[in-house]
Amino acid sequence: MASSSIARVLSRQIHISARRHALTKFSMPAMSPTMTEGGIASWKKAEGETFAAGDVLLEIETDKATIDVEAQEDGILAKIIAPDGSKNVAVGSPIAIMAEEGDDLSGATQLASEPSAAPPSPPKMESTPEPPKAEEAPKLTPSQAKPELAKGERIFASPIAKKIALERGIPLAQVKGTGPEGRIIREDIEKYQPPATAASAVAATSSAPAASLPEYTDTPVTNMRRVIGSRLTQSKQELPHYYLTVQINMDKTMKLREVFNKTLGEKDKAAKLSVNDFILKAVACALNDVPEANSAWLGEVIRQYKKADISVAVATPTGLITPIVKDVGSKGLATISSEAKALAKKARDGKLAPQEYQGGTFTVSNLGMYDIEHFTAIINPPQSCILAVGTTKPTIVPAPEEERGFKTVNMMKVTLSSDHRTVDGAVGARWMTAFKGYLENPLTFML
Repeated sequence: MASSSIARVLSRQIHISARRHALTKFSMPAMSPTMTEGGIASWKKAEGETFAAGDVLLEIETDKATIDVEAQEDGILAKIIAPDGSKNVAVGSPIAIMAEEGDDLSGATQLASEPSAAPPSPPKMESTPEPPKAEEAPKLTPSQAKPELAKGERIFASPIAKKIALERGIPLAQVKGTGPEGRIIREDIEKYQPPATAASAVAATSSAPAASLPEYTDTPVTNMRRVIGSRLTQSKQELPHYYLTVQINMDKTMKLREVFNKTLGEKDKAAKLSVNDFILKAVACALNDVPEANSAWLGEVIRQYKKADISVAVATPTGLITPIVKDVGSKGLATISSEAKALAKKARDGKLAPQEYQGGTFTVSNLGMYDIEHFTAIINPPQSCILAVGTTKPTIVPAPEEERGFKTVNMMKVTLSSDHRTVDGAVGARWMTAFKGYLENPLTFML
């Protein structure tokens, strides 16, 4: 009897000891495969507050939206490391200390101050052994900066070096490469310092009278805006864009829209089809006719999709985002309209879930509502195409059958941007012909 009591006491002590050390670091989660950093919009639990599985712990700002993070199990928020408003928090970095019921929370502050066990950061990677040639290379100083290359001369650099240089605004032509055959590597970008001449120029500029500068306001760059800038710059530099433009007679589409809206209005006054709904449907039908345009460049393969998941560009206060209307070809105009409106509202409210904006096989960007007649859009990689849609406006066209010899029709101008690696010019032209045919004869949607 005594031995069993002792065993129970010992088991309780072991349990308590283990619980005291059950404090764990909660790291910034990756809310999407491409996410590398994020921000803390707000914590929904206070320090010391308990939570249950399914409770929202915090809101995380990604490059596309603000996403709720739910607890996977019961626990206590012992300590907040990254407070509300924290920006550029790397994925995997500790943002809080979590505990379980009965844990000793006194050690949370000490645990929060301890170095993270996460993988070493890029600067620490400098200690990784390099080939002798790289190790013997002296550290770059302002006086050792490489003279700028002649215009048109090719620069050899690793992909990660290009990415970091783009983000930091470092001209690769002025960086001395220490990799094989003078290739610019990550360490060269990390060690780069501007030439002394550039520094003196900045100093001279800063010493100029403040009165000579116009008034201005600096707006901090958000994660979303930074990623948009980086990806669009990369797309424009690396993808071989070409453009095809056609004018489309929208008379029949406008008349059919008017008839449909009148019928829908009798059932639901809030229901109303937009011209963009017809455009999305025509895009899906044309992709079915010319599937080569519904593709993606993946390096070693060209992936051709069987369904049209169309990304629709939506302007939000923090930047552009492209929610996806899935499998448009299988849906009717009313369904397309309701889903597109719901996604656009969630996008403007910053409430899109990752699966609602990640992926997509083709993008549509429509500026017609701003009375823009014509523009070209930048492809959203790895997609192959994006369609830029202008406004519909009355236009005089020749009409020999008319007594006056001309007539007025509603014309819309659209431009297709295509990646020449996946969509040849003839393929793009075939797609545009099919797209134009569906909008000029919209009853074919029903066939």
